Amino acid sequence: MRAVVRRSGQLVCDEITQPTPGPGQTLVKTLLCGICGSDLHALHYLDHMVELTRKAGGRDSMDPKADMVFGHEFCAEVIEHGQGGGRFKPGTRVVSIPMTFGPQGFEAVGYSNNFPGGFAEYMALTEAMLLEVPNGLATDLAALTEPMAVGAHAVEQADLQPGSASLVLGCGPVGLAVIAALKLRGHGPIIAADFSPARRKLAEKLGADVVVDPAEGSPHLKWADFGVPSTLMEHAMARMSGQLKGRSVVFECVGSPGVLQSVIEGCPPGSQILVAGVCMEADRIEPSLCINKQLDLKFVLGYTPEEFAATLHDIAEGRLDVAPLITGTVGLSGVAKAFTDLKDPEAHVKILVNPSLA
Repeated sequence: MRAVVRRSGQLVCDEITQPTPGPGQTLVKTLLCGICGSDLHALHYLDHMVELTRKAGGRDSMDPKADMVFGHEFCAEVIEHGQGGGRFKPGTRVVSIPMTFGPQGFEAVGYSNNFPGGFAEYMALTEAMLLEVPNGLATDLAALTEPMAVGAHAVEQADLQPGSASLVLGCGPVGLAVIAALKLRGHGPIIAADFSPARRKLAEKLGADVVVDPAEGSPHLKWADFGVPSTLMEHAMARMSGQLKGRSVVFECVGSPGVLQSVIEGCPPGSQILVAGVCMEADRIEPSLCINKQLDLKFVLGYTPEEFAATLHDIAEGRLDVAPLITGTVGLSGVAKAFTDLKDPEAHVKILVNPSLA
């Protein structure tokens, strides 16, 4: 089968062996698969990602020097079942949490040397993880279930209270998913900040109440517009007088060195900072400043199975409008260029890969 292979730090279109579904697995044909920011990181930083996984106590299941097929944001069509399967008829469209079970145990589809991801014509997935696409939902929208679930999880992990104001820094796919999830759950006001005019416009479309260009001023100046005390003295007075509203929450969705420290410096006292942006380099913060402001730092990753399933149904029922995020579709031969094109925030947010195209 045709696939885009990460090989020696490059993306190469090649013919590879089509997977055979084992017991409890299902062979699926990839219909569409999104390119994730994690894929962009993994192309160049895979060795470092493996090292950090090992440090975190994760299983050492990837060889960054061996071939790998990315792609974990997919919608696919059931082709055939392995032994013991048969829950879905051939032709059924499905999505799945990109995890499967093989001879070596639990593995991530798209970040495995053994299980090719959605930048290939076919995948072998664990049948128990599959969810049927409901309500005749369009394939391209269903393929956004995985990235939108990331935003849903971040919001679920936030200590949002009645009256809480939120600031979303970075309006790429993760930040936009967070904004959509906040709006869906009725949280607000929502401040969104990004240097890109196109992404600020999308943030507004998805539910941000205020959009800020950081080049023109700090987004933290907007807290006062919503009655959030921004200094230690103001915070103490509001607390003692019983006028302190729900705590402010900052969603850091940029993932670049220095951003976290700037949030620590700028956010109101007592804030919660949820870090969803993946910084691939060592960074530096001032813990004493966090202590003085009594900040709560929380780092989030992925989603639960329940959040993934709920996100699929939110999209299918029209509660989440994900269509504006899709800015392009390419065939396998266009994947390498798409990785470069995604560096331009004015041109793209989410590019989908269709392995059936030339």
